Amino acid sequence: MPAHNATMGISPYLKEIGRGAQGARALSRGQAADLLGQVLDGQCTDLEIGAFCVAMRIKGEVPDEMAGFLDATEARLARLPASDAPVVVLPSYNGARKLPVLTPLLALLLARQGLPVLVHGTPTEDSRVPSAAVLASLGIGPRLPTERIARGSVHFVPTGALYAGLQRLLDVRRAIGLRNSAHALVKLMNPVAGPALVVSSYTHPEYAESMAATLRLTGTPALLLRGTEGEPVADARRTPRMQLLLGGDMREVQPAQPGALATLPALPPTTDAVATADYIRAVLQGAVAPPEPIVRQVDHIVQACRAIPAAGASSLPPTVAA
Repeated sequence: MPAHNATMGISPYLKEIGRGAQGARALSRGQAADLLGQVLDGQCTDLEIGAFCVAMRIKGEVPDEMAGFLDATEARLARLPASDAPVVVLPSYNGARKLPVLTPLLALLLARQGLPVLVHGTPTEDSRVPSAAVLASLGIGPRLPTERIARGSVHFVPTGALYAGLQRLLDVRRAIGLRNSAHALVKLMNPVAGPALVVSSYTHPEYAESMAATLRLTGTPALLLRGTEGEPVADARRTPRMQLLLGGDMREVQPAQPGALATLPALPPTTDAVATADYIRAVLQGAVAPPEPIVRQVDHIVQACRAIPAAGASSLPPTVAA
C-alpha cells in the first residue's frame, strides 16, 4: 500500500480502493486525508475524480477513511468564529422528496431556546426542495462564514462559501448520477472554530454504527439519529432513536417510538417551500402545535449543549425516558 506522500498523485490510492467490493483495501486515516486533499485542491483530472467517486461508492468508506476525509475537509474550510454558546450545526443536503423539509423549523425552535444555529448545505438533486428555499421564504438568506452567530440566531451558509472544492465534489453527482464520499462527510463535519454540536443523520440503520465510529475518531460532539429523508430533523410522524456522543462516550438519549401512531401531526399539505414556510410560521406563532418528535429532539440538543463546555467521560446528561 502506498505511503502518505502528498506529491505522488492519487493513482496509487486508486489501485488500492478500486479493486472491487471484495478486493479493495482500506486506506489509513493519513492516506485518506492526502487523497481527498488532492481531490479538493483541484490537483486531479476529471477522470481521476470520477474513478475515485465510483471506487469508493463500490467499496464503501471505513471509519478511518472517513475520519481522514474529514481531516482534509476541515483543514480547508472557512470555519465560522466561535459563539457565546455551542453552535448547533445542521447539515442540510437531502431536502424534501415526499415529506416537507422541516430542518428550518428545528433550527428556529433551537434559536428560540437561545442557541446559535448554523444550517449549511447545497441542493444535490434538482427534484427536491432544499432547506435554503424554505429559509429564503422565511426571510433568512445566505450568510458568510466569517460572520459570528449570535445566540438565538440562525445562519444559513452555502457549502460553496465554506470551501469551493467541496462544492465541486458534491456537484460530481450531477455528472455521474451517484453519491460520493462528500455526501457522507458533509453530514459529519464541523465548520465551527469553537464549541459545537453536530446533528448528524443517516438514512439506513446500517450506517449508524460506522457514523458513530467516525464521530468517535474525530472527537466530534454530535447527536446522531435516523433523520427525515436524510435531513437532520426527527420524523414528525414517529420519534426515532437518538444517540449522543460527547467526550468519547456514546449514550442513547431517546429510544425509538414503538408501534403505530394513534394520530398523525398536522403537516404542510405539500413539499413546496412557501407552504412549508407558512406552516413553520404557524408553529412559531402558536397556531399549530409543533410535532412531538421534533420537540423531543430540541430538548435533547439543548441538554447536550449545556454539557459541551465541560464535556468529558462523565459529562453526558441523563438518559431521557420515552
